[in-house]
Amino acid sequence: MSKKVSIRRLPTGVPGLDNLLGGGLPEFSFNLIAGPPGSGKTTLAHQIMFSLANSNNRGLFFTVLGEPALKMLRYQQQFAFFDIDKINESIRFVNLSADLMEGNFDRVLSRIAKEVKNYTPSFVFIDSFRSVVQSTKTLEAGTSELQRFVQQLSMQMTSWQATSFLLGEYLILEAESSPVFTVADGILWLSQNTHRNSMVRKIQVVKMRGQAQAPGLHTFRISHEGVQIFPRAMISSGTVVASSIAAPGGEQRVSMGTPGLDEMLGGGLPAGYSLLLVGPSGSGKTVLATEFLTEGARRGEPGVIAAFEKTPNQLLSKKLNALVKTGQVGVIDTRSLDLSLDQILHDLIEMITRMQAKRVVIDSLSGFELALAPEFHEDFRGSLYRMIAELTRMGVTVLMTLELEDRYTDLRFSPFGSAFLADAIIVQRYVEIAGQFKRVISVVKVRGSQHSKDIRLYDITDEGIVFGEALSAYTGIMTGRPTGDLVT
Repeated sequence: MSKKVSIRRLPTGVPGLDNLLGGGLPEFSFNLIAGPPGSGKTTLAHQIMFSLANSNNRGLFFTVLGEPALKMLRYQQQFAFFDIDKINESIRFVNLSADLMEGNFDRVLSRIAKEVKNYTPSFVFIDSFRSVVQSTKTLEAGTSELQRFVQQLSMQMTSWQATSFLLGEYLILEAESSPVFTVADGILWLSQNTHRNSMVRKIQVVKMRGQAQAPGLHTFRISHEGVQIFPRAMISSGTVVASSIAAPGGEQRVSMGTPGLDEMLGGGLPAGYSLLLVGPSGSGKTVLATEFLTEGARRGEPGVIAAFEKTPNQLLSKKLNALVKTGQVGVIDTRSLDLSLDQILHDLIEMITRMQAKRVVIDSLSGFELALAPEFHEDFRGSLYRMIAELTRMGVTVLMTLELEDRYTDLRFSPFGSAFLADAIIVQRYVEIAGQFKRVISVVKVRGSQHSKDIRLYDITDEGIVFGEALSAYTGIMTGRPTGDLVT
């Protein structure tokens, strides 16, 4: 009876990368980190090396830079992952630029093999040769010679008892015909896409032998901490979306914090549901959302709010601001533009987990769409579905606000055609009564639950939202169009 060979998986030290790889890097694998100049290849390689290298597992980094390695390290020291104590202790840099400039590729291969044999590293990194070779006018070797050299180098790297990485600047068309892509055990493809005035970095695991990697493109950013990857939320067959579950009569309910609204919802909003709060400007969506969070804090249910239209100081009431200071409500920083949904979802999940939050407010979806980089706008509906599914899977109750123009002649719930994603919908509108605009509110749906069909008047006061009587108490019948003054 044959037994499977167990391959050890190494943690990369790059947030989010292990999830993409299927649990980490296979030990003794040969990996290619490819992408255009400036996409973050060297930073990613250094972050992996400084994370893995120690006194028992040393790292060897070959560079072909025409400038001293110290200059490169000067910039890498700006990242939090850089550890100066590991230089020359468990990490060594070897500059091959002089050998490569002579154009003797066999000599370069011999030098690399000698350094690896003498240093016996556990991890080997070889920086890109392409830019140096192609810019050296004195070299007589042609493109075919360069391809032969890179192929021999990659075959040599697969034979070492070390986990190795080759950094390469490749175009997509070249990748399809490059022999390196055939022999590599793992391929990480980095890219940076520019759309108008925004730029988004993405990473793709093209190949990873022996384990199931996360498919598709995933966004990442380079900050003071280094590379941070935001794996794209995937809806698996085992994921339970609250939208598909009917609420039994005895299911736990969440109080909205607004007197009268719980009754309209049939006893409160079922826990773990997503609620879409729709209304025109000035209708009080943010007020209702803050009361929802305040009520949660009063009941010992921490909350998280992501505000896309206002700064926290503009958004939060004094009472809610006090809850933020005491740690009962967390605020997601959304002030930077060109965000990706996966980055926002990552920050939300991280804060929800840390605070053990039970309630989440997204104010608003309109501002959320504007905060995303332009290339994410086309798939906003799909992205929104993945976000809601992931949050409701965690068991939190989600309230989303959405501003809609009150046209009086039609009734819409979402400009994205995504109202079906919400488990419950509350609509706020304006009506004309006795020569004045009045605010009215109604519950459109609550999945699997009875709810009020009334359209009720309400006012916004210093104490919050105050409900009035049902519109049916008036002698007129409102159809959504101003048909003249109504009298009581």
